Amino acid sequence: MRPLTRRSARIVAFTLSLLALLATVGVRAEPDPGDLRTAKALFFDKKYAEARTAWKELRSSGAPGADVALFWIARCSEGLGEHERALGEYGEFLAENPAERTLADEARTSRIGLATRLYKAGKREHLPIVRQGLSDSSTTVRYFAAFQLASLGPELGQAAVPVLKKIVAEERDEDLVERAKLGLLRVDPQALAGVAAPSTRKPVEAEGPRRKEATWIRVRFYEKGGEGAKVSINLPMALAELVYKSLPDNARDELRKQGYDADTFWERLKELGPTDIIEVVGSDGGKLRIWIE
Repeated sequence: MRPLTRRSARIVAFTLSLLALLATVGVRAEPDPGDLRTAKALFFDKKYAEARTAWKELRSSGAPGADVALFWIARCSEGLGEHERALGEYGEFLAENPAERTLADEARTSRIGLATRLYKAGKREHLPIVRQGLSDSSTTVRYFAAFQLASLGPELGQAAVPVLKKIVAEERDEDLVERAKLGLLRVDPQALAGVAAPSTRKPVEAEGPRRKEATWIRVRFYEKGGEGAKVSINLPMALAELVYKSLPDNARDELRKQGYDADTFWERLKELGPTDIIEVVGSDGGKLRIWIE
């Protein structure tokens, strides 16, 4: 187990507490029709039809949160299994040129996933959405488009080969590399020839003094001898921040009692930039890793 400094230990504890609070915030929220908190509470309680109505009311009211309401309306439609409707709503959200970059990336990723699902169901007119994702400005969106395109078979998946090879050759995330390898094997078993994975995986902090803005919280748990992560959590920073900023007062008070500054923590976390927070190996050989990127 890598020894932790007091500061690192506090960051880890706070991050874990934050993830727990984000998971339960829907239960803590108090009902208030048309309120941002209520709309989110309904969504996290998986009451998608009611949540969609609440988000529509919020959007028409122009109240705080109205600028991202269309994103959440699309999420509700997706949760209800109304895939074509959700596809269109994500498109409407993106057409408004949202300022929140991470939510925009997630909307494009969701559209690619929905388009892939609809294509497999016989709605082939949506294939261009998946293909366009290969040239997206976001690395996350490009990677996801490549994975989805590879799942459509060798003929369509050929276009994804350059992106998949790049992942194998350059990425440090073991899960991404393994997924890329599987994608290449589905498309062309010979595509892996001559593609070498990184031999060393330097900590994100070692990349140099210049830091990019972190956009994801990643949590992975690996069992001893297991292939790939047993538990994977990928939480967009923007989504986490949106929920975090509306934590009930009693949740913030709970964090303060534990010695954490709930008002400044989020800004300090973002200032860290992409970095490994912790990697712990237990006595049973299991490994927990938390990082932001």
